[in-house]
Amino acid sequence: MKRIVLFLLPLFAFLLLAVFLYRGLFLNPREVPSPLIGKPAPQFELQKLQSDVAFSSKDMLGQVWVFNVWASWCTPCRVEHPLFNQLAKQKIVPIIGLNYKDEPTNARRWLGELGDPYQFTVVDGDGRVGLDFGVYGVPETFIIDKQGVIRHKHIGPVTPEAMQKKIIPLVRELQAKS
Repeated sequence: MKRIVLFLLPLFAFLLLAVFLYRGLFLNPREVPSPLIGKPAPQFELQKLQSDVAFSSKDMLGQVWVFNVWASWCTPCRVEHPLFNQLAKQKIVPIIGLNYKDEPTNARRWLGELGDPYQFTVVDGDGRVGLDFGVYGVPETFIIDKQGVIRHKHIGPVTPEAMQKKIIPLVRELQAKS
């Protein structure tokens, strides 16, 4: 009897592990749940890229806004950038950029070449604010509500489908709430 239990215990553990691994094959890696969803966005104060003026996240209270984390060295950021240029032209929502671990000169050149969709960009040279937001790679995009609460996090480059089916509808829904 003891021998059967000793044989079945590792078999059961292996089968349980196999079930979890099989389930993982069908999960979307871009949908990593963020522990910050539904919680106040980390407060910060950083210098703007285009001036010596500081920006505080508290300045955005009372507005729904999109917070896009990007860098000039980030190839996927180039993929999503035209979508943010289009969104900016529609004037639906303020878009604030967080230039992450980048040289300001390179960031300014990049925006000059590809267009600047941001109301403004703040500089996170050492990555501390990105770390506070749980950023582990660029690009990442957050939607923050009027009370300063993170309502959505998009990991990786925003796609046209994500922009049309998730980001814009959520922004409009949050803007309609008082």
